[in-house]
Amino acid sequence: MTGSFWWDLVLGLAGGLLLLWLALVAVLVAARPRGDLLREALRLLPDVLRLIRRLAADRDLPRGVRVRLGLLLVYLALPIDLIPDFIPVLGYADDAIVVTLVLRSVVRRAGIDAVRAHWPGTEDGFAGLTRLTGL
Repeated sequence: MTGSFWWDLVLGLAGGLLLLWLALVAVLVAARPRGDLLREALRLLPDVLRLIRRLAADRDLPRGVRVRLGLLLVYLALPIDLIPDFIPVLGYADDAIVVTLVLRSVVRRAGIDAVRAHWPGTEDGFAGLTRLTGL
């Protein structure tokens, strides 16, 4: 392309990262909760964060579930978002969407009983969580 190996490498990596980011944004847009579920996910976020921490510390759960939850906690702790906050709606909701996707996979793998045992919130909050995870 440019005749220089290093410039071609840098441009190729930048282009690949841009395509990867665009694919990730497309997945987030497609997987976001519909209607009022997104608002409910944002409302439940504090209880869900406590739930994630409790589930990640539970040694009775499969290792893959605990690893997923640990990676989710690291993602949530990072100051960098997948979608910048200046993008309307999705900018602030990307954390809730990622949490919802991971919780869906955790419930499928660990079961609803494990999630119920660690739920720190109210019964109404748990009902909202079951709606979010598609149970």
